[in-house]
Amino acid sequence: MKNKLLLVVFAISILASAQKHTYGIYFPDGDRESKCNAFNKVFKQKPQQVRFGITIEDDNLYFEVNNKNWYKALFKNEDDGIAVDIVERDRYSCDKELTHSQIRGVLLPPIYEMNKPGKLKEVKRNKFRVFIRKIPSNLVDKNIEFNLLFLHKKTFCKYFTIYNLEKYPRGLLDMGVFLDTITYKNRKIAPRKLNSVTRHKKLTFSIPFEKDKSEYKPEDIRPLYDSLRLTDYDIKKINIKAYASVEGSFEHNAMLQFKRAKSIAGSLQSFQQPSIKTDISTSENWVEFLNDIKKTKHKKLTKLSKNKVKAKLINEYAISLEPILRKHRKAVVVLSLEKKDEYKNTHVNELITLFNKAIKQESLTKACSIQNSILDRVSRKFSLSLLQKMKIPKTKKFINLLAKNAIFKYFMDVRQTLRVEKKLLELKKLDPNNKHILYNLTVLKFIIWKNKARQIDRKKFKSQILNLKKVGVSQELIDKMIVNYHIIKAEEDIRKNNIQGRNSSVEFVMNSYKKLPLSDFDYLNLAQFLTYNSNIYDAIDAVEDKVSEVTVDEDLLFYYLNLTITKEELIHTDAYKAILLNAVNMNKKRFCKLYNSALNKGVTFQLLEDDNLRAMYCESCSK
Repeated sequence: MKNKLLLVVFAISILASAQKHTYGIYFPDGDRESKCNAFNKVFKQKPQQVRFGITIEDDNLYFEVNNKNWYKALFKNEDDGIAVDIVERDRYSCDKELTHSQIRGVLLPPIYEMNKPGKLKEVKRNKFRVFIRKIPSNLVDKNIEFNLLFLHKKTFCKYFTIYNLEKYPRGLLDMGVFLDTITYKNRKIAPRKLNSVTRHKKLTFSIPFEKDKSEYKPEDIRPLYDSLRLTDYDIKKINIKAYASVEGSFEHNAMLQFKRAKSIAGSLQSFQQPSIKTDISTSENWVEFLNDIKKTKHKKLTKLSKNKVKAKLINEYAISLEPILRKHRKAVVVLSLEKKDEYKNTHVNELITLFNKAIKQESLTKACSIQNSILDRVSRKFSLSLLQKMKIPKTKKFINLLAKNAIFKYFMDVRQTLRVEKKLLELKKLDPNNKHILYNLTVLKFIIWKNKARQIDRKKFKSQILNLKKVGVSQELIDKMIVNYHIIKAEEDIRKNNIQGRNSSVEFVMNSYKKLPLSDFDYLNLAQFLTYNSNIYDAIDAVEDKVSEVTVDEDLLFYYLNLTITKEELIHTDAYKAILLNAVNMNKKRFCKLYNSALNKGVTFQLLEDDNLRAMYCESCSK
């Protein structure tokens, strides 16, 4: 247990109980408010950037904090202090009844005189700690967690559970880059609309199925065929999520879903020679069932466990719910498409020769087609150095070929940003109003600014973004860039302690994002920005509609759980139950891992203190 830091991020206050060894701590009942008023006032004034928690080193426990002034204000009196409650995982075994109590495990003797000279030691810049106690020898090898009791004048005022919430790197809304047209590198799920068609694209379809049938109706899949434009595109990958309605056994439903998915995949494969990579996942459609049933006279079903719901959905009762259930039997098909490549069987060395020949003949259309084939090879198996063999004259006539090779290097490796920017600035001299070059230069400047690779004049940069309108860049892309401008500006302002500037940018982002076509990848970055710079509930509000969809991206769904699973006012709602079941269906292993010890990459096993979360875990994860 060496050098592990657990941050405290969530507080609860619960009623005191009679514990045999309380070491003289006073547990107030009706007089908590008056006894803890001074403590609560200081605690509520904690600056947002203050972090505190428990550090474990060589079986020693330390209280650690990054703000010395706040620490001193919190523990102002000699008899202000902390105590640690060590909780064992065995307390939450699914095969025994859980008894709720104030102290959940072994309470260690409290420590006081927190401001005694020499007690708080600086271990590194802006990191201070004070020794608490040694972990009792009989608990060292146990699966344990540590909760904090905050004491004011030896009175118990706050009980904190230590949560290990997963951290995600904060990013920007995906602006894409211009290759032939706008191309998105990070987009997992298509946004509501896109104004351009690229060499690579995705199409999404929902195909219904009849009860107990694995065959689809030809008319239901015809729109998919009509949209493929199979003369122009090959299907590179099929992602099929097959959903069964919730009645019947899980085993039967899983088998049926797999047959449905295979029937679709087989039909699509028959339309082309190149083999198609197929990814199939299956689950019961609990999300839409719970969302739909709560609007009917059968809403009592939302309060039951999955097994109890299945027990109800038989015979006449199931028949009466058929108008609802039949909507939930479907397959959501996501096709990853790629423009057909007439050079796909040509050796890469021959491709280079053909490209250079097309350049000499000034056949730009042919050269562009060959270039795309070369770039595809580089993206899959070859080094970027291959591009150096492409002999393109540095003239305006070949500007788009030159610009595409340049930005492709950034597209494949962000470390190339500064080199690519230098190259595009040279090309800009040949064609100062080239829309693709100007847009891509702006994207690169965002990366440079965010990574603090160079000082950026914010006023001039904002003008650069707005001026893209003059060269024909769509307002939609410009609006997304302006949101990203404020995302980075807010982070820079907080580093400069410009709270007013940060708040202004946060407000702009919150007022603007709903007007933009965002992917789930974008929503994830938006939520992280709001979590860090605003009230956490702003982040929750931003994504709660997305996570209620059965097709939500997995990372966005689990980030939402990361934000909310410790929020008691949310986890007891019917809507949250549907979201939890969606997570179980999407990635059961990842869901169950949330309940691991905070020391073992979980949130905390003390989520199992809550009856609803405990019921969900024991039903889904304990078998």
